[in-house]
Amino acid sequence: MKKFLKVIVAAIAALFVATSLAGCAEPEQVMVEDYAMVIDVRTPEEFNDGHLEGAERIGIADSDFLQRVDQLDKSADYYIYCRSGNRAGQAINAMRDLGFTGELVNGGSVGNASAQTGLAVVK
Repeated sequence: MKKFLKVIVAAIAALFVATSLAGCAEPEQVMVEDYAMVIDVRTPEEFNDGHLEGAERIGIADSDFLQRVDQLDKSADYYIYCRSGNRAGQAINAMRDLGFTGELVNGGSVGNASAQTGLAVVK
């Protein structure tokens, strides 16, 4: 029984290490030209602290978020980012609920999005 528990613990540890290392890998490069728009869903203060060059701020917490994204081309592809990827994921879900059919990419954080797209972070 002890041997079995050791094997299980070792397997869980190996899985944890493998998934942790995956987070350290180089972000996959994306071609920003493939997207109709790069959308920053953070607050105005966060946006002003630094955002991707050319990004449009449509804050997920803004009262007019749904109205603004509803005006976009629902068949187009969009690259969406925030501080960690959480709000970008929420925005993507809201956009899907509005009928968006294009590719909606969660770029994660500003730093990750910059690394993926090659766009500079500007203030």
